Amino acid sequence: MLRLAPILLAIAYGLVYWHFSAWRTKRELDDRSTPLRDEGIEAVTARMARALDLPKIPVHVYEIPTINGLAAPDGRIFLTRGFLDRYKAGEVSAEELASVIAHELGHVALGHSRRRMIDFSGQNAVRVVLATVLGRLLPGIGVMLANGLVHLLAAGLSRKDEYEADEYAAALLTKAGIGTAGQKSLLAKLEQLSGMRGGPPVWLASHPKTGDRIATIEALEQRWMQG
Repeated sequence: MLRLAPILLAIAYGLVYWHFSAWRTKRELDDRSTPLRDEGIEAVTARMARALDLPKIPVHVYEIPTINGLAAPDGRIFLTRGFLDRYKAGEVSAEELASVIAHELGHVALGHSRRRMIDFSGQNAVRVVLATVLGRLLPGIGVMLANGLVHLLAAGLSRKDEYEADEYAAALLTKAGIGTAGQKSLLAKLEQLSGMRGGPPVWLASHPKTGDRIATIEALEQRWMQG
């Protein structure tokens, strides 16, 4: 039992940290967000709501200048003020923002927030085991190597979630009659909009490469057409 104590503590730490992070995120979003009010965007979200047999899809504006969409741990969907500013400037269409909302709805519907809590706790346990073993075999660099391996694991799981949310969004947009053109066009120009070009190698990144995401959506469309 004593040998398992560090692993159990790592799992407990992961659970506590995730809940604290969720509470802190909720508080931040409550303090810095407002309900979205825009006829153009609400028109396309209404089509998605009908496709999901929902009365409405509430969307909130997170008042920060960066360009992003996010799903809070409590299931709320947010677009940042930076995204809305680009929309009002004509650089992003309502259909493109609808694809962001659909993607974040995918994270909620597929339970990614809860799964990330479990993943984080498990990764802490794996980190403790690897650090212990590698620390003995490779003194001085064992712990660094363990952290690097866990980072690779976390990045791979995150990319898997992103592909799943993309697939959910593509299916919802298709069912709603909006189509995936806006989803693909936004992905194609997202790096330019955000000012973040390049990035780390794909195996270190939390998101798949843009070209891979677009190709996957197009492969889905081909499969749906054939099926």
